[in-house]
Parts: sequence; C-alpha cells; structure tokens
Amino acid sequence: MKTMSRFVVAALVVSSLAMSGCAYNSSSADVYTASQAQREETVRMGTVDSVRAVKISTNNGQPSGLGAIGGGALGAVAGSALGGGRGSIVTGIIGGLAGAIAGNSIENGAANRDGLEITVRLDNGDLRAITQSATGEIFRAGDRVRLLSSGGVTRVTH
Repeated sequence: MKTMSRFVVAALVVSSLAMSGCAYNSSSADVYTASQAQREETVRMGTVDSVRAVKISTNNGQPSGLGAIGGGALGAVAGSALGGGRGSIVTGIIGGLAGAIAGNSIENGAANRDGLEITVRLDNGDLRAITQSATGEIFRAGDRVRLLSSGGVTRVTH
C-alpha cells in the first residue's frame, strides 16, 4: 500500500508538471493567436540597426510553484525510501528540500526562451526596438525588414 501511494503521488506530480509545460505563450513573429489572424496590421519598413540575444521569461519571472512542489514530493518519496525507521524521516525531509530546490530551478529554466532584441531604424528616421522569440530567422545590421503592428503587438520580419 505504501508503494502504491508513492506511485500515485509521483504520477500526479509528473502529470501536473507535464500539463504546465503545455501552457506556452509565444512571442514569436511566426505565431499568431486566433484573435490576431485575419486582422489588418500596419506595415512599416526599416533597416536593422542592431540585434542582441536575450532570454524571454514565459512566466514573467514568477514560477507557479509546481516545480518546487513536484520536486519536493518526488524528493521526499525518494529520500524516505533510502533510510529505515527514523532515518527514513530524516532522508525524506532532506530529499524533499533538495527536490523542491531542484524542481524550482528546473521550472525557471524551462520558462526561459531564446529571444532577440532587434533595433530598427524606420525609413522616417525613428528608432524602434522590438523583442521577440528567436525562430531561426536571421537578422543582421543593414537588413531591410518589415515591422508589422496590430493591437499593441509588433513583429519584425523580412
């Protein structure tokens, strides 16, 4: 019975972590939401002034806590299996703390996406900086690009 409850806890933690990974908000120039599709966008032309690699936090720097909870639960289960008697309590606590720290770190790492800060000099001389997910499209200083803007969202494309 003790083994079964450990399995259930582990299964719940793993499934909740997997589901949280599905909630991905993209800042890619290649991804449109359903409400953004078939909407008119303002197009401005310009020249790339500079490009800088950045990280984009999809959780706005605020972890959900699922990583810490899941890691703590898995660490506690694994730790309690190591010791016997009172030793299993101590190793369970230590495993839970270590798992919580590791789970939080993993969640924060998984929430970071590669991005680009692209500074564009518009044809009218104005300078604009747009940050978006890196999609493999390569931008270099001197490239002619389009800035597509609608509803407060601006994308840089070739």
